[in-house]
Order: sequence, then C-alpha cells, then structure tokens
Amino acid sequence: MAIHMTSSIIGQNAPDFILQSDDGTMFDSSSLHGEWRVIFFYSRNNSPTCKRGCLTFKEQYELFKSSGCSIIGIGPGTYEKLKDFKSTIGDLPFPLLADVDRKVGVSYNIPMHLGQFPTKSSFVVGPDNKVKYVYDWLFRPRRHVAKILAAISSVSGGN
Repeated sequence: MAIHMTSSIIGQNAPDFILQSDDGTMFDSSSLHGEWRVIFFYSRNNSPTCKRGCLTFKEQYELFKSSGCSIIGIGPGTYEKLKDFKSTIGDLPFPLLADVDRKVGVSYNIPMHLGQFPTKSSFVVGPDNKVKYVYDWLFRPRRHVAKILAAISSVSGGN
C-alpha cells in the first residue's frame, strides 16, 4: 500500500543525495541514474522490524539483482552506528547510508511515525530517475519486499 503523504512524489524525479555509507565512503545517488533501484528508509537501528526489513532485502537480493535493480538502505544516525547495526545482522550485499539530519528523508516526504520515528518507506526508481512506486512497511517487511519485487518484474521485464 502506498503512503498517501509520500505518494505525491510518484512520477517526479527522485531527489539526488550524497550520504556517508556504512563503510565510511561517500555515496552519490546520481551514480545509479540509468538503473532500476529501490531506496528504502528504515526508522531505527537494531529494532526488530528494521532488522527483519534489512534481512528480507538481503534474502531477496539476488532476485533484485537479476532484475537489474540495486538496493540502497537509508537509516538514522552516523555511519558508525549503521556500521555497528550492519555488523549485528550480518553482512548485507547493499550499502546502508546515514541520513544524520533527515534531509534526505524530508526530500522524499517521509512522515514521522508517532511523531518520533521516520515512517519505514521504500521507493522504486526507474532508469529515467522517476519514482515509479512508493510503499510503506510498518510491520510486514516480507510482504513489502514481495510487492516491490512483483512491481519491478512487471515494469522492468526482469531486465
């Protein structure tokens, strides 16, 4: 189900950003122009639902990759906190990026849940850099990832 507050971004250019990755390098989202990608935002390092969300993307990573789709996770805190989080859940085949001041989350119109935590949301961005789909995943990360895979398969033709 798409979030009404963030769905206004559908059909718009995905906001570009440069954020520090969990490995300490700087990641420039414009490096993915021309490719399918999923940008997912999670709300808290080490929360059970956020762990499950990251692990579900990891479990399905090869299917995303075979569809020509990159995965980018964006979370709160410093890159050191993301690095620690990533080490607790095992090696992920995609980067986690630190949105320290929430500027990227705000640029994607991600609302705050209960006034405290950014809503867990995912954005499917096409090779034309347009946002194609927006999904929330409050409590069902496995179903969420399955919906994204189905959407990507239907629009990308698996390529």
